[in-house]
Amino acid sequence: MHAHSYNDKELFQLISEGDENAFRQLFHQYVPELQPLARHITKTDAVADDIIQETFLRLWISRDKLPTIENPRSWLLKIVFHQSFSYLRRQAVHDKAMNKLEEEQELFTPETNLAYTTMVKLIGEAVTQLPPQAKRIYLLSREKGMKIPEIAAALSLSPNTVKNSLVRSLQTIRKHLEQAGHLLPFLLLWLLEL
Repeated sequence: MHAHSYNDKELFQLISEGDENAFRQLFHQYVPELQPLARHITKTDAVADDIIQETFLRLWISRDKLPTIENPRSWLLKIVFHQSFSYLRRQAVHDKAMNKLEEEQELFTPETNLAYTTMVKLIGEAVTQLPPQAKRIYLLSREKGMKIPEIAAALSLSPNTVKNSLVRSLQTIRKHLEQAGHLLPFLLLWLLEL
């Protein structure tokens, strides 16, 4: 492992140069965030595991392209998101999956990427408007993937204070998105849940 803590762009650059330690660091950093997303969509642990492996295999095979990725986290989320829904499409013979696909049909239109990017931008705008402590707590939760007890320990706060702050922040972000008229129901549900 690297002694230095690299940011995502630096990790992508190192991985593009074939640095396996950087690859392992990115993997361990993002699996705790990406795996629940894949599991949440597919409802199947084994499938979620496969999707995570496929995502990081794709990242390693295409590593020469990594320096051109401006937002690594968003790029990784998008791959897992699309892979998970591709799995649901393949399972469309099952009534439940078929119904889900009909409800979420708009997610497979050519506008999906633009809508996703716009929503990420709107969330970013809302986060910048949060009070300093609330912003710190939110970023530790979403960017670093820290759990409530970990954040509480790191900031010398009670877990209840951290949870209440996150709830208020998520409500603020949700309101900001609603005012912008930008709601992707399924993805929004995942992004804004504790």
